[in-house]
Amino acid sequence: MSERPWIELFPGVFRRRIALTERMYQMAVRLEEGSHVPLHSHPEDQVAYIVSGRLRFQLGDELFEAAAGSSVAIPGGTPHAVWTLEETLAIDTFSPPRADYLAADGDQ
Repeated sequence: MSERPWIELFPGVFRRRIALTERMYQMAVRLEEGSHVPLHSHPEDQVAYIVSGRLRFQLGDELFEAAAGSSVAIPGGTPHAVWTLEETLAIDTFSPPRADYLAADGDQ
């Protein structure tokens, strides 16, 4: 089975699905230094694991940094944003799967 293509979410932010079940969606995320994920929220719970690099998160009103080996749990409905301080590879897991990502991947 070949790998799925990288999909650009925002300038310098790319995702690729790596696993899917009825209750979970997991993707790799490549973030170029200086890229930014604007403040947003979604109903799905999210866990971000930082494989390499360094990010600044806004989670609600809280600002903090996360580096390689860190995990960040984001409850569904919580506004959050990300600034990339160094080139970063992260693994994001959503539960339940995000319908918008499934649609962009060509799944229903």
